[in-house]
Amino acid sequence: MALSTQQATKIAAHIEQHKSRPGALLPMLHAIQDDVGYVPEEAYLPISKALALSVAEVHGVVTFYHHFRRHPAGKHILQVCRAESCQAMGSEKLEANIKANLDIDYHQTTEDGAITLEPVYCLGNCACSPAVMMDGEVYGRMDAEKVAALIKEARSK
Repeated sequence: MALSTQQATKIAAHIEQHKSRPGALLPMLHAIQDDVGYVPEEAYLPISKALALSVAEVHGVVTFYHHFRRHPAGKHILQVCRAESCQAMGSEKLEANIKANLDIDYHQTTEDGAITLEPVYCLGNCACSPAVMMDGEVYGRMDAEKVAALIKEARSK
C-alpha cells in the first residue's frame, strides 16, 4: 500500500524533527504512529537513512515492540491485559471470548473497520483484574458481558 502525500509529508517531518536526538529511533516511531496511526513499512528506508541504520534494524524495532502497528488501525482500539495478575483472574478466557465475538485475533481489525484488538502486557490496574483498555481508557473487573457492552458502545459512536 503506497503512502498518501499527506502521510509521506508527516513522516518526513517527524524524521527531520527527531533525527538529531540521541536515541532518536523510538521517539521517531512513536511520533509517526501517533500522527499517522501506524508505522508504515514505506517509512523504514527514510528512517534508516536518517539514522544510519539498516532497514532490518528499523523493522526489528517496530516488530519487537507490541505497541507499534504496521497496518492502519480500526476506529477503536481494544487492548486486553495479558500480565500475570489479569491471567490469574481469567483474562485468557476473556480474550478467547473477545476474539470469538469479534471474529479476529490480536493485531487484526474487524471487517467493518470498527475495532482493532491488541494485547498489552500491563495496564497497571492489577487490583481490578482482569483489565482492558478501550481507546485509552482503562476498565477493570471485566467479564464477557462488560466487554460486549464496551464494544457495542464504541460501535455506536
